[in-house]
Amino acid sequence: MMTITEQPAIAHQPVIHPADWDGREMLESEAFIYRLTDDEIADIDRAVQDVQEDGLDIMDITRENFPLPVFGPRLAELRDEIVHGRGLVLIRGFPVWEYSRAQAAAAFFGIGRYLGRAVSQNAKGHMLGHVKKLTDVDYNKDPSERGYRTNVNQRFHADSCDVVGLMCLQTPQSGGLSSLASTVRVYNTMLERRPDLAKVLTEPMYWDRRGEIPEGKDPWYVLPIFNFYKDTFSSRYGRQYIDSTQRFDAVPKYTPEQVEALDYMDELLAELMFNMTFERGDIQFLLNHVTVHGRTAFEDFPEPERKRHLFRLWLSLDGERPTPPELADRNGGIIVKGTRLKTPLEAE
Repeated sequence: MMTITEQPAIAHQPVIHPADWDGREMLESEAFIYRLTDDEIADIDRAVQDVQEDGLDIMDITRENFPLPVFGPRLAELRDEIVHGRGLVLIRGFPVWEYSRAQAAAAFFGIGRYLGRAVSQNAKGHMLGHVKKLTDVDYNKDPSERGYRTNVNQRFHADSCDVVGLMCLQTPQSGGLSSLASTVRVYNTMLERRPDLAKVLTEPMYWDRRGEIPEGKDPWYVLPIFNFYKDTFSSRYGRQYIDSTQRFDAVPKYTPEQVEALDYMDELLAELMFNMTFERGDIQFLLNHVTVHGRTAFEDFPEPERKRHLFRLWLSLDGERPTPPELADRNGGIIVKGTRLKTPLEAE
């Protein structure tokens, strides 16, 4: 794959950025996959042991008290690929089965601290999140539910943070493929084929907070899908969160042009995406500004201890990357009245 140097992004013109990739290219090249060496695994293991010996809470882990002299320099390169490159990295080969739940959480949180600052992922204040089936409710039909608590197909979306990380603890009996797409490629393709619809998606769109409403805010917020701010392209998408705002009387109803543009966005995502299988111990990091992710439906093993289970991190870059104020506000995490920050070791 040809290396592309990022250029200043201008609305209604093609975006030149290393994250302009096609799913088929990525799947065939596996250029986004980094395999840990034995020395790097040993390095992480030593840092986890330090955390345990010092009696640190997971939330108190920092780069300083989670030293990675071997893996750290490589992790800096991977961070650059996430933040300034393709926007996607998969770290493979971490032997999660050799670690307790607390040890795996410390390893994941510690690695994440080399990439950004953890923020709250929900109204409960989860700084360490869990992706696990907890309900039979379909979040596509119930606006009070979140997709990570279900086993239904998760439509393409970007999370409300700069970087999202996932660590695979357990794989399902079937299904549960990770679906990925570049919103840079989607935008450029839409601009080439249907510039009229690309323009519609640079205009304000309403988003549902799904009941997690910060004090003084509306139950929704307003943000275009394609954003151009300080010469930087940022996209945010999640059709289900846009559609569900239509239940609010104060939110304008879709125009025919908006429906057509959103439908075409979905068509292009289906055309330009790729699916990959999570293996136990896989650690995936995505830059939400240039990628979207989803998941195919899955079926769990009957044994409770074998149910599909991922750790999740939402990471903030603290303004390192220019983002529109409305998006920057969302990237600070979800805090509502009564939220208390915590790092639970089990899904709740």
